Amino acid sequence: MKIRSSKMRVIDSKTVASYYKALVNREADHVGIFYVGVKTTSVFCIATCRARKPKIENVEFYTECKDVLAAGYRPCKICKPTENANEAPEPVLTAMKMVRENPKQKIADWQLRKAGIAPELVRRWFNKHYGMTFHAYQRMYRINNAFQELKDGKKTTETAFEAGYDSLSGFGYTYKKLIGKSPTKSMDNTLILISRFTTPLGPMFVCATDEGICLLEFVERKMLETEFKDLQKRLNATIVTGENEFIRQAKQQVGEYFEGSRMEFSLPLITPGTEFQNDVWQCLQGIPYGETRSYQQQAKIIDRPKAVRAVASANGNNRIAIVVPCHRVIGKDGSLTGYAGGLERKRWLLDHEKKHLKQENTKG
Repeated sequence: MKIRSSKMRVIDSKTVASYYKALVNREADHVGIFYVGVKTTSVFCIATCRARKPKIENVEFYTECKDVLAAGYRPCKICKPTENANEAPEPVLTAMKMVRENPKQKIADWQLRKAGIAPELVRRWFNKHYGMTFHAYQRMYRINNAFQELKDGKKTTETAFEAGYDSLSGFGYTYKKLIGKSPTKSMDNTLILISRFTTPLGPMFVCATDEGICLLEFVERKMLETEFKDLQKRLNATIVTGENEFIRQAKQQVGEYFEGSRMEFSLPLITPGTEFQNDVWQCLQGIPYGETRSYQQQAKIIDRPKAVRAVASANGNNRIAIVVPCHRVIGKDGSLTGYAGGLERKRWLLDHEKKHLKQENTKG
């Protein structure tokens, strides 16, 4: 069992030795497992950093990015830990590409090994970052592909065997388990596709139907599982791993936002909720880039001046971070208030917008 201090610094000697060995050997499967602070330079790195390795007595290991930042370390310019810590290592990216390019085929361990990929590394990464096995991830892709083919009028028998199933019963069982209904009864169902991507502030999940984006959240957001269940219930839908045009657009536009080249989003949004909640979320989208509003100001804008607490609650129930910018809402006294992604992220986002807005105004 790992023993940690109040700031989640790893102090167990065996774990420290293990992590230091991984740092020296640049072990990719330790990326995101720890962050190492270098006392002599005050920078912190991830396991695969190419910089010269410090002595073990000059390093401290942390399990969370926020904790190493709180300890006073700044990101290394070589390995860029806040950007790359949760990016899948190259072998995992290759395995995922194999799945995308072969949506009807089960990628076996021997195929991974043939491609120079250790199946154990892939399994560990998926269990840690997706909360599922690599084979479960593949099944979702195959069933999602089958769902689309059935909707397009393809016969169940043909779809099942092309998806690699030896029997209709096996296909039907897996299909019903993931989609919630049998192939013949699911054509009125909605599918919510979910994909994971990396940002400078950590990984995010993005969800979309065939009509638009319905969720964008940092992966460790509190109550995320509850959000998933509520979303499925409100849309009469099932969440499966996959990607569509809206998810690709969201990844591109969010990437441009973090680069500082995008100040407005042009994504179709699906926001199931009460009329009041949607009024609040619409109001959030009216807050200009680089500016802030208080809950009181929001309440006045929607003509509900006494509903300040209800407005705050609706902000907290926003499922589409950054695009529906609840991070731009602060306290009446100018202080930072609660943010599901964490106050440090909120501060970073506001500073990021002010910086790039200032640069844009200087150009003008």
